[in-house]
Amino acid sequence: MKRKHSFWYKTGTFLGFAGPAVFCFIMVLMVPFVYGLYLTFTGWNGISADKAFVGFGNYVTTFQDADFWRSVLLTLIYSAISVILINVLAFLLAYLVTSGVKGQNFFRAGFFTPNLIGGLILGYIWQFIFSRALVSVGTKLQIGIFSTSWLSDPDKALFALIIVTVWQYSGFMMLIYIAGLMSVPKDLLEAARIDGCRQWQCTRFVTLPLMVSSFVVCLFLSITRCFMAYDLNLSLTDGGPFNSTVMAAMHVYMKAFTTKDYGVGQTEAVILFVICVAISISQVMIGKKKEVSM
Repeated sequence: MKRKHSFWYKTGTFLGFAGPAVFCFIMVLMVPFVYGLYLTFTGWNGISADKAFVGFGNYVTTFQDADFWRSVLLTLIYSAISVILINVLAFLLAYLVTSGVKGQNFFRAGFFTPNLIGGLILGYIWQFIFSRALVSVGTKLQIGIFSTSWLSDPDKALFALIIVTVWQYSGFMMLIYIAGLMSVPKDLLEAARIDGCRQWQCTRFVTLPLMVSSFVVCLFLSITRCFMAYDLNLSLTDGGPFNSTVMAAMHVYMKAFTTKDYGVGQTEAVILFVICVAISISQVMIGKKKEVSM
């Protein structure tokens, strides 16, 4: 018994079970992150063996880079619109497939399927839809808004990207909302109906307050995914037309690997990470304060 309570026994047990996961976490996430912070203080081009120390020069360059901040602003606009639409649509879908509608299991699988398609493949599929299918339909039916490809219009390309993003992620968020809806105690809903509440009142005053944790999770996931969007951005618009859809992640990649300015690119990546973390943590903290305990 004493042996089971000894320090070395507990340490060995911990390392045996959690050791591999901790090792992978450190080597795959922490070491590259620390090394990336070090590279922000160098003038490395990503190829040469020489990593000249430049201090905070990369941070000064980044804050003076108008193109980077323009891409960050575009990412904020894209993320704000996408996150709202994703969660509204996901909640409505979850509400639909938990209301007892006929074939709801089929609808659940169908709505979730787009999330299984990779961002690159999804982008090329929708590129064909926007450039060929919709243009053909719009031309034949004389629908002006679809007569030309949205991907060739700087004013519409961002909305095309938002539409595909919402279509991809709403099914995944729907599953989380389904779990939240099914976790609401039935006796509370029955008590509300007995007290005279209508369906929309039960949803507004009973269901929604008890689903705050689901909203927090879905908002966190959708914010982080939209803020770091790259693969869909690459395959659907490739930053065009005329660099009108260059998101922050794409700008960072181009700075590091296209212009061979890896130090500045890594600095922009760190700043983008800090912005994303700040927004996500703020959202989670605000959401946690509104959670209702049962």
